[in-house]
Amino acid sequence: MAFVRDFKDFAVKGNVVDLAVAVIIGAAFGKIITSFVADIITPLILQPALDAANLKNIEDLTMMGNVKYGSFLSAVISFIIIALVLFLVIKGITALKKKEIATPAAPAAISKEEVLLTEIRDLLKNNSIKN
Repeated sequence: MAFVRDFKDFAVKGNVVDLAVAVIIGAAFGKIITSFVADIITPLILQPALDAANLKNIEDLTMMGNVKYGSFLSAVISFIIIALVLFLVIKGITALKKKEIATPAAPAAISKEEVLLTEIRDLLKNNSIKN
């Protein structure tokens, strides 16, 4: 029973759940970027080069007959786009955190009790100096 309880405590910790959500979102984001490269970048930017090489898509690029570097090139383009987007997201989050830090909270007002205690302390201190 202790094993089950320990596993439950581990599995429902905030960090584990956050990591699971991040992995799922990351997988979906990877599919979006793959589609972006295959359906938008390749036709708009790389299509003239592919037409010159008599190829339909970037994955068909080969070197020395059997080395398919087109798939690698597509993966590199996807990586660069993902890295750029993550950089921009992290930069935005950092900017938001700096704004939060820049606005410090107003100091709490001193209560009447603290004012009275300070006055009593000062009076006692002055009386002990005179004696």
